[in-house]
Amino acid sequence: MHLLIDATIYLAAAVLAVPLFRSLGLGSVLGYLAAGIVIGPRVLALVHDPQSILHFAEIGVVFLLFVIGLELRPSRLWVLRRSVFGVGGLQLLTAAVSLAGIALVLGFGSADALVIGLALGLSSTAFVLQLLAEKGELTSSPGRAAFGILLFQDLAVIPILAVLPFLGAPEDPVGPPDPWWHSLVILAALVAFIAGGRYFLRPALRLVVLAKTREIFVAATLLLVLGAALAMEHLGVSMALGAFVAGVLLADSEYRHELEAAIDPFKGLLLGLFFMSVGMTLDLGLLVEQPVFALGAAALLMLVKFVLLFAVGRMMGFASGTARRTAILLSQGGEFAFVILGAAGPFGLLDPESSRMTILIVTLSMALTPLVVLVDDRLLTRWFTDVAPERLDEPAPKANPVIIAGFGRVGQVVARVLRAKGVSFTALERDPTHLDFVRRFGNRVYFGDAGQLEVLRAAGAEEAKLLVVAVNYAQESARIVRMVRKHFPGLRVYAAARNRQHALALRECGAAYVVRVAFGSSLELSEAVLRGLDSSPEQAERVVSLFRQHDEETLDRQFEFRRDDDALMLSARESEEELKLLIDADDQIDAAEVESPAA
Repeated sequence: MHLLIDATIYLAAAVLAVPLFRSLGLGSVLGYLAAGIVIGPRVLALVHDPQSILHFAEIGVVFLLFVIGLELRPSRLWVLRRSVFGVGGLQLLTAAVSLAGIALVLGFGSADALVIGLALGLSSTAFVLQLLAEKGELTSSPGRAAFGILLFQDLAVIPILAVLPFLGAPEDPVGPPDPWWHSLVILAALVAFIAGGRYFLRPALRLVVLAKTREIFVAATLLLVLGAALAMEHLGVSMALGAFVAGVLLADSEYRHELEAAIDPFKGLLLGLFFMSVGMTLDLGLLVEQPVFALGAAALLMLVKFVLLFAVGRMMGFASGTARRTAILLSQGGEFAFVILGAAGPFGLLDPESSRMTILIVTLSMALTPLVVLVDDRLLTRWFTDVAPERLDEPAPKANPVIIAGFGRVGQVVARVLRAKGVSFTALERDPTHLDFVRRFGNRVYFGDAGQLEVLRAAGAEEAKLLVVAVNYAQESARIVRMVRKHFPGLRVYAAARNRQHALALRECGAAYVVRVAFGSSLELSEAVLRGLDSSPEQAERVVSLFRQHDEETLDRQFEFRRDDDALMLSARESEEELKLLIDADDQIDAAEVESPAA
């Protein structure tokens, strides 16, 4: 019962706060933070143990890193190499050294100062990606730059955690083993995890897919992510990094879009809970005791990171607007600071009071980020414009321009034509047996049900230009077209229909172009039959052309009374008579031309 009460409180707070803050233009992240502060133990005290909630809510960050891993195909990592390794590495190095130097000036020891510098040098992946997604800037120049830097920071957490044992001594005499040995064990476990995942994950997922039960696939996805996270945590590595590695291993698999669609609802809810728990853990007592120092330190942290990020960005060739926007987005502390500070305690690094203050500074910087981004949106963007050309790495677009739903006979022909023309596409097929067959011939096809909204979204429907609906079942194809028209109005739909009624239904649902699958081949066969009956090639071609044109015009007229069976039957009879008159007239013209060759 206690769990149900807490869940009701979280949901009510989110439902009240997030729409309000979004309507004010402040974003959902700040709404979650405010909701957490209000229901937390230091305001209304509706929730008394926010730390336990924070540990649970970190699963949202785990899911987020898994989805990031799914997006990180090797080709994408290579294209983003400058943002990831160049800008990301230089940013973390300069920020860690500068912030560690400030900590030394404030009286911390060298080891404690280095821990503070490394922890505060990281930014919040969850906050930044959520803000970028809300503003539709994930594929913009600042969005790509921020993604690359955050990716390097996420990868850097592993060596940072590995180096902590060398900076301090364990408080427990029978605690951690020799740090060199511990690091070697972690490295060996990562290699084994990657090797095992590469050869085990796809066959395991294939067995799950063959069950043809979506609930089991969702359960398998959750098991995969949580299992990888727990395995890495057991070895002393961040849970989020374990999930990230699992995502990277599956980035090139045919199940990528379906995995992302399965995890997305859980990721969104738990990320919201994570933001709320960050607000609940905000130490308002410490803030009241030392308001000037806490707020001043948070502002100093954001200023230092902004200046360093802007300088690094400009030095690496970013335009001034891209460098400014990226620096503002990444100026806060991140959720991995909580992980590093928590892991530093058992090694005698940082006393509890300093750790509490550092966590407060990180939390305040997170809370201030949406406000600073809002100021940039409303003021700075208007005042400053780019004059220097970009030299950003240009990654392949997240979404291909064409999505093919259904990879049967029609879908495969469309794919072959697009491939011959050099047009990239994403093909979805929900039959696992057929999927295995077509992949043997080198086709790049993903497992996924195009009738699921989240699968289409994961496949890039929001950025794609055109959707080809080539599924076998009439009701299913009509449902896909209706869903696309509702949720992706800018996506044009070209659909294949099985028959006349199906074509009318697809047009009614909003398809931009509908072709009857057997119609063209039937007309081609009819033309061959006429030639076999001694009609000249020209005459046979003309008759078939007249038939096609008349039938298409009839179909357009029938669309107006498509639900009236009596009217449709009457229209069909009238169409037959009209067609016969047209062909008779054409035959008379042809005969006249034969009799008067001079004409």
